Amino acid sequence: MYILASPQASNFVEGVDKAFIIIFAVCFFFLIGLTAAMIYFIFRYNKKRNPKATQIEGSTTLEIVWTVIPTILVLVLFYYGWAGWIPMKTAPKDSFEIDVVARMWNFTFQYENGKRTDTLFVPQDKPVKLNLKSLDVVHSLYIPAFRVKEDVVPGREKFLWFTPTNEGIYDLFCAEYCGLQHSYMINLVKVMPQEEFNTWYTDTTQQAASENIDSPTEAGKRIMTNIGCFACHSQDGSKLVGPSFKGIYGHEVTVKTGGETRTVMVDDEYIKRSIYEPNADVVEGFNKGLMVSYQGQLTDTEVEQIIEYLKTLK
Repeated sequence: MYILASPQASNFVEGVDKAFIIIFAVCFFFLIGLTAAMIYFIFRYNKKRNPKATQIEGSTTLEIVWTVIPTILVLVLFYYGWAGWIPMKTAPKDSFEIDVVARMWNFTFQYENGKRTDTLFVPQDKPVKLNLKSLDVVHSLYIPAFRVKEDVVPGREKFLWFTPTNEGIYDLFCAEYCGLQHSYMINLVKVMPQEEFNTWYTDTTQQAASENIDSPTEAGKRIMTNIGCFACHSQDGSKLVGPSFKGIYGHEVTVKTGGETRTVMVDDEYIKRSIYEPNADVVEGFNKGLMVSYQGQLTDTEVEQIIEYLKTLK
């Protein structure tokens, strides 16, 4: 079941939609009213009907009315906006917590039991708190059907919470322009009944089977896909943000190290260093500072699997 939108997909839908509808209704009312008044005045007071201008004195009563009424309307709009926003700032203590890592250009979701996915799996009717972390630039996690959005800012602790109320699959986007591949930061949220989610969450057989069945090459490709490597590095020789992976292993490249230009062989140690210290050796023709370190994000075994995959890209 794939759902683009749902009237009550989360606990915040009602509050956000109510504020939107009220604001839209007020704006629509005044748009029609002011447009109608403008058209009336154009015909009623045109030069043919009024060849001689008439001096109209001001009205204190009218000025008070058009000051007080807009002030009341603004306060009403503020109240509904505030009433829909303030609950988003405090997550329930029993929330199910998931760490979200944003980087150019993908989101990765990490669970307390060690699972890591590129689709957000959440239990239905259970408060979910997303702890947001950016490894590079400002991103923004946005789930339209849930009516929630929060910026993910490097160096700042941010969070977003919601209670998904309808089973289904929903879109998740980055809503902050974050660079070349920003539009490719599209993920999914899968809302599952609690029992089904518990089964998925505690089931390690699929992960274990994958680790046992997959060759190191296949595992390396899967890891690189999950962490978004192919958003910046091509596999066919074309130039993106970073150098292409095609034919790179076992060949020499020219890099800048500490301001000096040198030639190095792309071997296991070079790749491992590039993953953990991406700004140490910057390939000539590419910019420094665009890749963040994966130290602590990848294990040595996962790096070895990535290397095995890169060896196949002749």
